[in-house]
Amino acid sequence: MLKFYYHPLSPIARRVWLAMLEKAIAFEPVLVDLKNRENLKPDYLALNPFHHVPVMVDGDLQILESFAILDYLEAKFPTPALSPTNPAAIARMKMVQLVIANELMPQLPGLVFSNADSAQSKADPTIPPKLDTVLTFLTARLGTDDYFGGDRLSLADVTAGAALPLMTRLGVNLQAYPSLGAWCDRLTQRTAWQQTDPDAASLAAWQRWITLMVKRQQRQIAKA
Repeated sequence: MLKFYYHPLSPIARRVWLAMLEKAIAFEPVLVDLKNRENLKPDYLALNPFHHVPVMVDGDLQILESFAILDYLEAKFPTPALSPTNPAAIARMKMVQLVIANELMPQLPGLVFSNADSAQSKADPTIPPKLDTVLTFLTARLGTDDYFGGDRLSLADVTAGAALPLMTRLGVNLQAYPSLGAWCDRLTQRTAWQQTDPDAASLAAWQRWITLMVKRQQRQIAKA
């Protein structure tokens, strides 16, 4: 059976978690406690020397990086398909995935830090310019379709859907992007999203931890 090393509040690990649930793949979850630095212990570093989650182990095969894991799962468990076969559609899917990874995800720590005290109670309608660029891009890619893959879920939805609904809980207001907001609502009604959605207490604890990490990095930069 597949072993899935993850942390439930990691949007990157959640991509893989969501895909496995959507594809009904049996797996053994192995929680990696990041707060207690289990990812820095020798046993975990033997799996991933870069100390990140997730890691997938399938027999003698160890796979790092969420996109590599997603591609592996799609190839090994092709039904139900979460990837198109048309070259242009594949390119569009990968484009959304990489925009999420390279443009959206780097904004998450700052978002957590800036909204640590108020994100649970009130969404800030102000969207920073960088985030607006990403949300505008995603809106254009979604168009009038239900999903980024058209009328069916794809790995683009899995990747974006592991992060953006979380960001709305942290205060990102999608009022100016109604189709994207409707897409978020559509995803969060799916069983896989409901099963992986953190409760309020867990999310608040994760926010505090991320806030402490950001402050620590700021102090290190100030000392440099």
